[in-house]
Amino acid sequence: MSDDAPSIGAIRLPGGRTRFRVWAPQVTSVALKLDGPPARLLPMARTSRDYFEVTVPDLPDGSRYWYQLDGERLRPDPASRSQPDGVHGASAVIDPSTFRWSSPFWRAPALEQYVIYELHTGTFTAPGTFDAAIAELDRLRHLGFTAIELMPINEFPGERNWGYDGAYPFAAQSSYGGPAGFARFVDACHQRELAVILDVVFNHFGPEGAYAGEFGHYYSDRYRTLWGNALNFDGPGSDEVRRFFIESALYWLRELHIDAFRVDAIHAILDQSAYPFLRQLTETIHREARMLGRTAYLIAESDLNDPRVIQSRETNGLGFDAQWSDDFHHALHTALTQERDGIYRDFDGVADLKRAFERGFVYIGQYSGFRDRSHGTTPGNIRPEQLVVCDQNHDQIGNRAFGDRLAVMLSFEQMKLSAVCTLLSPYIPLVFMGEEYGESAPFQFFTSHTDPDLAEAVRRGRAKAFEDIHAGKDVPDPQAPETFIRSKLNPKHRDSPDGRALQDFHRELLRLRRELPALAAPSFTRQDVGLAGPDDRVVVLHRRHGDQEALMLLNFTNETADVRVPNGGEHWRPILDSSTDRWGGNRTTTGDTVIDERNAIEVAPWGAMLVERIASATVDSE
Repeated sequence: MSDDAPSIGAIRLPGGRTRFRVWAPQVTSVALKLDGPPARLLPMARTSRDYFEVTVPDLPDGSRYWYQLDGERLRPDPASRSQPDGVHGASAVIDPSTFRWSSPFWRAPALEQYVIYELHTGTFTAPGTFDAAIAELDRLRHLGFTAIELMPINEFPGERNWGYDGAYPFAAQSSYGGPAGFARFVDACHQRELAVILDVVFNHFGPEGAYAGEFGHYYSDRYRTLWGNALNFDGPGSDEVRRFFIESALYWLRELHIDAFRVDAIHAILDQSAYPFLRQLTETIHREARMLGRTAYLIAESDLNDPRVIQSRETNGLGFDAQWSDDFHHALHTALTQERDGIYRDFDGVADLKRAFERGFVYIGQYSGFRDRSHGTTPGNIRPEQLVVCDQNHDQIGNRAFGDRLAVMLSFEQMKLSAVCTLLSPYIPLVFMGEEYGESAPFQFFTSHTDPDLAEAVRRGRAKAFEDIHAGKDVPDPQAPETFIRSKLNPKHRDSPDGRALQDFHRELLRLRRELPALAAPSFTRQDVGLAGPDDRVVVLHRRHGDQEALMLLNFTNETADVRVPNGGEHWRPILDSSTDRWGGNRTTTGDTVIDERNAIEVAPWGAMLVERIASATVDSE
């Protein structure tokens, strides 16, 4: 995409004019139909590279319009900024310059300061809107989160969907509040010093309401993905397909003030070109952010264990700022639950969790039984803040047959242990909505397709996916409204004794992550990871920064573990014990007891302890 690439869609121009431009090599003629009043049909002129355009004076905001293809079919604009009547309805003209920003010069925190809270707009609150979500932001900021990640919000069919069936990459979902509601949400986040991460889907269009393929060569006839035909990023016409998706990202960055992007399933963006689309995307967004005087980060959803994703273009990498480490999740999950189905068959729990703490990836080229091939490669010189980790997220919960969360699988003590592993890891932590208080409502897979045949196909496909694992059990119907309603958060859980204790615990962990030097400045070269205790099922994570040292002791057993501290002659003081009554446990809080190196530290069953080293002179003076 050249620097002078045309903007696409309905673009406001000086003097009250609106220019409409669409790429349509698949048709011979395009006309703009304005619903009015008065209704008009205006021919569009073909320009270079099969773009069609026309400029119209004095169109008010909200004007509905269509493109008429070859004198017959009326279709919405593939680059529509607003679909107030749904994926099959008319597009609407909007003027982003009318959005009023309270903090137009906001600058997001550095990437290493991100603590991410992932939410699904439709199930996060009872109304399921952007405006309703604003009411929860103060609580999240008070807990210590610094970034809100929204599951995809692009216009999808109906009102119930995870968001990965989006048909309009420029348009915010109308039932959530549309572009104006989204702008209010972003502005409210920035007022509270919360960065906003938008989950974007550049690997497929949703199966309903996506008419882009009738306009141009958006689909590849050479590749397929789990969701059907792949998008065309390296074949004939691919320059304009790239332009379309990159301009959508630029729109969210420039006009809606997004701070970061989570790019969905990059393994499904199939591209054999010498200059990959993903590198073009990262370079363009980084360059635009610099021109705007801002920072913008790109985070890849990838389970490839491939460091090239986050390497710079100078080293022939894709230039992402960070990527996911699914290995961390899988190792932690097996250590906590002992599950061994599916992908979990590749992980043996605590020993693999140790490896995940040491280097981010567990699989660095060894054979994977789940994949039936070797997987991953050595991580090289990656930094801890280049990996995002979690103990659960929308995929890991929702891709289970019944959407069950950790809160219904684990004890309260195990939930706290899991939180310590994630929030005090050297990586960027991500928490899925409700996890901070132990939400037990499931997060199930739901859709609201209006095409009956498609709805039935989705229903059958979901049941078939789990017929071997859950034979004889009825998997929740994705199309049923009840499946969506069951997935909404229950705020009453927050006010239970365990809910309050778990929230307080999260707040304390995030305070320690910010304020304790050994935790606030993670480095692979300034940490050691070992195993101790019964059957080597206690992870000992020793982290250092300057003269400050911290020791995390993570007990994945049902019995008390005695663990000796390192560094003979030094002394250590407990600063966090997950099993004390302060955090809803059974142990009595005893304060700052000094522990001498000659004595072992006693870690409760499924307990987590954090201790810091103190100088001998300090001990002598106490």
